[in-house]
Amino acid sequence: MAKISVNRKQYEVDADPGTLMLWVLRDEIGLTGTKFGCGIAQCGSCTIHVDGEAKRSCVTPLSSVLGKEITTIEGLSNDLTHPLQKAWIDGDVAQCGYCQSGQIMAAATLLKNNKKPTDADIDQAMAGIICRCGTYNRIKDAIKQAAINGGK
Repeated sequence: MAKISVNRKQYEVDADPGTLMLWVLRDEIGLTGTKFGCGIAQCGSCTIHVDGEAKRSCVTPLSSVLGKEITTIEGLSNDLTHPLQKAWIDGDVAQCGYCQSGQIMAAATLLKNNKKPTDADIDQAMAGIICRCGTYNRIKDAIKQAAINGGK
């Protein structure tokens, strides 16, 4: 049994230390907001925060997060009041929605580290998150709006 902290809540999971966090979150804990995309850390759909930094959960083993705080899309807010979540809804960003939790988690790291990102800052921070529907302009606009509204 491993003890982990996810979204400020403690869990005991019965998983091998090498089990990837994507599967611990989805299968052991039941948090399905983190998505499986490519399985090789290239698309970003599985992005979570580990101690506040964006990580690809599809290549992050359980053993590497012990003693650290994990935040998933469900942990940003439980009522969609996080500035990024509000901006995503207000901007009608998602089409299929598959990558959106990874997009939002990457954007949250950006805004935590840069309160007033430029277009170039946003492009650089979001470059590794693939949107199959091509909503990149709406994503950028939502990030800008969240920054104005106090995104973290």
